[in-house]
Order: sequence, then C-alpha cells, then structure tokens
Amino acid sequence: MPENLIEIDGTSLTLEKLYAVSFQEAKVAISSQAIKKVALSRKTLEKLIAENTPIYGVNTGIGELECVQVDEQLQTELQRRIVRSHAAGVGPPASQEHVRGTMLLRANCLLKGYSGVSPQIPDLLVDMLNAKIYPLVPEQGSLGASGDLAPLAHIALAVIGEGEVICEGRLRPADEALREINLSPITLSHKDSLALINGSQFFTALGGLETFRAKRLLRLAIVSSALALEALRSLLAPFDRKVHDLRPFPGQARVAQEILRLVEGSKILENPVEKVQDAYSLRCLPQVLGPTYDSLDYITTQIEVEMNSVVDNPIIFPDDGSYLSAGNFHGQAIALALDFAAVALSSVGNILERHINRLLNKNLSAGLPPFLVKEGGLNSGFMLAQYTAAALTSENKTLCTPACVDSIPVSADQEDHVSMGPNSAHKLRRLVDNLEVIIAISLLCAAQGADFREPEGLGKGTAVAHRLIRSAVPHWEEDRVLSRDIEAVRKLVASGKLLEEVESAVGW
Repeated sequence: MPENLIEIDGTSLTLEKLYAVSFQEAKVAISSQAIKKVALSRKTLEKLIAENTPIYGVNTGIGELECVQVDEQLQTELQRRIVRSHAAGVGPPASQEHVRGTMLLRANCLLKGYSGVSPQIPDLLVDMLNAKIYPLVPEQGSLGASGDLAPLAHIALAVIGEGEVICEGRLRPADEALREINLSPITLSHKDSLALINGSQFFTALGGLETFRAKRLLRLAIVSSALALEALRSLLAPFDRKVHDLRPFPGQARVAQEILRLVEGSKILENPVEKVQDAYSLRCLPQVLGPTYDSLDYITTQIEVEMNSVVDNPIIFPDDGSYLSAGNFHGQAIALALDFAAVALSSVGNILERHINRLLNKNLSAGLPPFLVKEGGLNSGFMLAQYTAAALTSENKTLCTPACVDSIPVSADQEDHVSMGPNSAHKLRRLVDNLEVIIAISLLCAAQGADFREPEGLGKGTAVAHRLIRSAVPHWEEDRVLSRDIEAVRKLVASGKLLEEVESAVGW
C-alpha cells in the first residue's frame, strides 16, 4: 500500500492516521473485507423490514416520537426528513481539517458492519474526502448525545445533494460539486439517515486532533524547560534515575530522562549556582509534566477506542439476524477524557509561566539582567512577555471547567442526559491554542537567557532548539515589537520543525 494511503476497516484507526488524513490530506481506501460486512448488515436489516419488525427510526419516528408508526410508502421519505430537520447547526463553519476528520471517523464506524447502512454511503464519504470536497458544517448545536446529530446532519445533507460544500476554496451546492467529478448524491433508504447522524465523530475528531497536537506540544514544553534550566544554572540532581525508580510513574521517569538527554554535554550545568535545591517549578518538572504524559496516554486510548467502535443506534447483528436499540452514541467517555486533557495541559502552561517569571526576575534568575535585556530602564525587554503568558495561563484555568458535568434534557425528556462533549472539545482547542503561545514565549525567554550564558556551552538538544529560535528571531539588544517575535517562534513551534530537529539530535 502506498505510504500516503490510509486503508480503513472499522478497527485500525489511530491518532496518527487521523492527523494524516485531516491535515496532510492522505488518500483513503476502504478495505474490501469491511465493505462485505456492510453489505451483510444491510441484508440483515432488509430481512427485518420485510418481516414488519418495528425498528426505531426505520419504520417509526425518532426521539419522543419513537412510538409513531410510519407508513411503508413513507419510510424512505422519513430518512430525508430526518436529515433536513436535524441540520440545525449554527455558528462559524468548522475547519476543513476538522470536517475531514469527522468524515473519516463516520466512514470508519459504518465499516464495522453493524449499522445496516447502504454500502454506497461509506463509499461516497471516502470519495468526497479523496476529491477534497468538504461539507459546510456549523460548529455549534451538538449535545454529544445522541451523538453529534446537528453537525453530522450537515454532512448528510451534502451526501444527499442538498447541502453546501467547500471545493477548491469556494462554497458550492453539493449536488453541483459532486456531479462535476462524476459522483452522484445518495437517495437515502431505510435507516441510512440514523447511520449517518448517530455518534460522536464530530467532537471525537476535534478532540483527537487536539490531543495529537497536545502530545507534540508537551515535548516542546520539556525542551523549553531544559533550556530554562540551563539559563538559570540549575541543579540536575532532581532528574537522577535513582530518584524516579523510587516512585515509578512512567511519565515522571520519562520527563526526567528526556531532560537529561536534552542537556547532555552542557558546559553551563557543569557549574550550577551554589545552592542546596531549586524552586519547585524546576526541581519538580518530572513530577508535574510526567502526569500529563500519563494522562495523554490514557486520553489517546479512550479516543482510539471510540474511533474504532460502533456508535450507532439501532445496532444490527448479522450473526443472529437481530437488532438492539441501545446508547453507544452517548459521548460521555470522550467528553470526560477531553475535560481531563484540559486540566492536564493547563498545568503545563502554568509551570512554564513560572519559568518565564524566574528568567525575568533579577532576584530569581541567578544573575541574568532584569527582564533579559541590557540597559534596563531605557529598555523594558521581555517584561510584557510574562503579562501575555499570565493572561493566557489564567484563561486556560477557566477553560478547565468541565463541560461534561452539565446536562440539559431534550426531546421531551426522552434524551434526559447528554454529555456536552462538543463543548469539551471546543474548550480544549482554545486551551491548546493558548498553550502553543505560552510555549513560544517560554522558548523565546529561555533562549534570551541562554545568550547570557555562552550558548556554545548548551546541551546536545537545547543547542539545536536555541539555534532554531535564533534563526527565527535575533537576540534582543534593544526594545522592538514583542508580538512579532512571539508570533515568529509560535510559527516555528506549530510547523513541527523545532521538535523534529531536536528529536533527531537527541534520538527521541
């Protein structure tokens, strides 16, 4: 299989594959075995319908209207009307990357072979992905149970040719864009609408992409911390393996090991400031950042389980010809994980802001000039860098308020507990955006501090980070527009180049 082709089969999606399809526009193919399972599930559903078995959303209404029988001749029309009525999203459109991820997860779910969906539907979703045709999906309106009904309905609208899509940067009618590349909108049949709109794919896709991004940012936070340790001439005793063997949390040991690899060969740390121990924000880096590693590992597991699960309703069981109405569409597992991610990542920004403070404060910086600039008074240096970092750190603390503790009953109390997971995902995205900037500021200040410590004496990994930062912004000799420097380093962080070159240098 070509390296840039992702095959989906309902069971093997990972965060890395989600990122490749969403951001790198990797092509997608459907497993031939998976599409056979979809066809078998469809035959099972058709047999149940032929036997006049009452099936929710197939020959009955939905939600509180579940007991209303729908005449046989109107059951196909029911599917179209469900999509239209559920397309109630509002707010700004979701990013193309977010929509691509959602389409990928929805197609993968259908390929599990328990949805009873027409096989043409996952085919069309994948064809649209590969043709770079993205439905216009408003961000707001989902409760995270019965899944992401509103946003997924907007994708379903495009599938039936009634919605709008973005194609080559232009907003166009879906049917027109599809026919232009020889694709035809789907005419929905029994249960197709519920198979398209039941499930948590919209906020799981966003949460998964932000988790992938957060894992990379955590490693950059460790790089920044190591550079700050050198700029502050700190002690390395707290990172000794013997310490962490006595408290064997895997993330804690990992952070300690990574710090030591980054500063390996440092001449600066051969001559630390004479003291017994450092402040907590330096000494306790493994104990603070390590649990975030462990948390993100747990969150990744939760998201990858969800990405490869059946989250439909009703569920069709081809093995015994039965169906069950249940609640796999409920997004609590992912909502809780994403709220947890916000808490874990907020603490990362919190400790980095303390590094920034120590680097700028002449009473704490082991001899660095006040605010990291010569001729203080005439120059304010990086004084306002801490203000910005503090503002974003404070905002992140408010974004840690969990969304999943809230629930507002809907559908005449039929759906009387919902996850509010989409709010968890949106908050997490804003928090990760803020963290990216905090990391950029901490790297900027740590690099400036290292300039006063003979940067040729930096460690194996921190020297690479320092060189790349200096390639983006020069040493601060006198005051200039600080926001431009922050943005330049933020772009370096976001590009992945800094992390990639540091990882290569230290063998991560």
